[in-house]
Amino acid sequence: MARVSVALWTVLTLALQVATETPPVKNNNPNYTEPLQINLNPTLLPLLSKLNTDTTSSASPGVAGPALPPVGPQSPKANDKTGEKQRARREGACPPVGLESLRASDSQLSASSYQRAGLAPHRGRLNIQSGIDDGDEYDGAWCAAVDDGNQWLQFDALRPTLFTGVILQGRNSIWSLNWVESYRVLISNDSAVWTPCMNGSVEAVFDGNRDPETPVLGMFPVGMVGRYIRINPLTWHKNGSVCLRAEFLGCPLSDPDRTVPQPESEDNLDFRHHNYQEMRKLLKAVHEECPNITRIYTIGKSYLGLKLYVMEISDNPGKHELGEPEFRYVAGMHGNEVLGRELVLNLMQYICREYKRNNQRIVRLVKYTRIHLLPSMNPDGYEEAYQKGSELSGWALGRYSYEGIDMNHNFADLNNIMWDEQENAKDKSKVSNHYIPLPEYYTSEDAFVAPETRAVISWMQTVPFVLSANLHGGELVVTYPYDCTRNWIPRENTPTADDVFFRWLATVYASSNQAMANPDRRVCHYENFQQHNNIINGADWHTVPGSMNDFSYLHTNCFEVTVELSCDKFPHASELPTEWENNKESLLLYMEQVHRGIKGVVRDKETKGPISDAIIKVRDLDHDIRSATDGDFWRLLNPGEYVVTAWAEGYLPGTRKCHVGTDPRPTVCSFTLTKTPQQLALEARMKGVKTPKDLQLRRRDAQVRKLRVTTKLLNQRRQKQQRLHPVQKNQ
Repeated sequence: MARVSVALWTVLTLALQVATETPPVKNNNPNYTEPLQINLNPTLLPLLSKLNTDTTSSASPGVAGPALPPVGPQSPKANDKTGEKQRARREGACPPVGLESLRASDSQLSASSYQRAGLAPHRGRLNIQSGIDDGDEYDGAWCAAVDDGNQWLQFDALRPTLFTGVILQGRNSIWSLNWVESYRVLISNDSAVWTPCMNGSVEAVFDGNRDPETPVLGMFPVGMVGRYIRINPLTWHKNGSVCLRAEFLGCPLSDPDRTVPQPESEDNLDFRHHNYQEMRKLLKAVHEECPNITRIYTIGKSYLGLKLYVMEISDNPGKHELGEPEFRYVAGMHGNEVLGRELVLNLMQYICREYKRNNQRIVRLVKYTRIHLLPSMNPDGYEEAYQKGSELSGWALGRYSYEGIDMNHNFADLNNIMWDEQENAKDKSKVSNHYIPLPEYYTSEDAFVAPETRAVISWMQTVPFVLSANLHGGELVVTYPYDCTRNWIPRENTPTADDVFFRWLATVYASSNQAMANPDRRVCHYENFQQHNNIINGADWHTVPGSMNDFSYLHTNCFEVTVELSCDKFPHASELPTEWENNKESLLLYMEQVHRGIKGVVRDKETKGPISDAIIKVRDLDHDIRSATDGDFWRLLNPGEYVVTAWAEGYLPGTRKCHVGTDPRPTVCSFTLTKTPQQLALEARMKGVKTPKDLQLRRRDAQVRKLRVTTKLLNQRRQKQQRLHPVQKNQ
């Protein structure tokens, strides 16, 4: 940030001492000392514009310039045109000071009073979530101890700041209804003398909330400079109390005596939020910059017809190479959790540029891994959240698909199918622990399965993925399967057979993530994940039947975790460089784990041809995988000695010992299988007969075909309906 000249700073300081004719603020609290009123001299505004221009020239991307929109308090509307207007107006405002993102510390918040520790001022952060039970230390707002007009929530910016607005929310609770309906704002330089925000010659009164969750933006008629800012509630829900969550919009001003590190990144990436059109342009730009290692393809369309784009990065794009593992990142399953989308877009830019610079780490990654990046699984939901923008989309707007489906619960629940079969089987070893077929109900035309989910399932069945991560937002933690508990228990540790390796994967990401690994960070909402080293079994957090993680593990060969990237689901654009630096090493290091364990090829001893769908079984690990079409396979394992068996229908099993070292490179452990005498006799009698598939595989393939047929019929039906009744969308 540029430094302000001493002369300019002196003028600013003197100008702030010029009192206007604003009447004193009345306060009926007997313990309150009435301050001398000081307001900003209107003649100072041109100087402030120059000051803001000087000090934001090197600020992070997304920080607006000096223009201040001359608008009063505004409650966001639902229609698109209003949303576009509000977004345009916000672009002229300052960014959030960091209550929601936790850049602002608890010590910077104070209040006139509070009911108890769980409703103290540090809980008055926009979008903060409470636990299930009211009354603990993690409630969902600041609540004053007294319901009167003398209460306030105060923020200390620690330096002179140009404040341009406030965003207000009510209390997050499933048991009570509390919100502030009107309020005023006061500014101070010393926390003793306060100046009210004015609207012309009268004190500005801002409209607050009409429900607990919808954020309401109050833009100041004129920007106000000070170190401290207060919200003073005037009226509140008639059956509730003085409770609120808030975010302040403010541009820090340069202080000759104070240096603040800026959230910059050395990587010159496109740090901003990309809507559907802008995302397409960026994908095209990356491909044009690195055409030899990138390929853009689509896996389907959303309900509204937006394409689900994937960027493939490989030294031989468009082709599966023998022995090269396939990796994927999926972002934007919940459309309002936008950080994953931007990180994936940043990642593809970064890999392209570093590959061209001959960064050997990136060159190795591209040469030996086929990478697939899906930045937006729920583009319809994203567009809805994007219309409102950062801070105003709330906690849930855009989370669901256009049809109202939560895709995090929309995959087939294969866990309970497997567990039920195990409970009913006389010999549990006969129950399949992998490649579990889709249930019959899930493949019907009437199944409530989103087109986006169907597209991702088809993608999983087409590409032999080995490792994946599902990028979410709203917390700072990495979760690993299983996500679903047995017997519908609300939360209970429910490990997979590969629990040790999943814990390793989660730890790799969490320990290298700068935000998660910070020992001084505070709890995002109400769960203290630091006591678990920022990783947790998904079912031990909350049960999620039908998660993509569990489905991927039980229906395919792919291991997958969920990464909750940030406390803030929709960070402001100015925070994206910092978030990239927090996650860059984690994203790269996690991808490199795809090369741990063993890999090999299963071949026919006589013909030397590949054997697809051969079962790879590791002794003492009750989860098998299968070989791909070319006979190659990858089995993720921690360092150690393993006894591995390969078997296929019509072949005798082969067993060998495989050693996995500590280096992040796989041990080659291939197999050559001999056909059984029965299979040889069958082929001698019937020339040209194919080796049969095992029953489990035949059932799985049949259900896959049925899902694709019903998906095609549903897509045709939806396209016909949309031609008759067009739905507004971004093309």
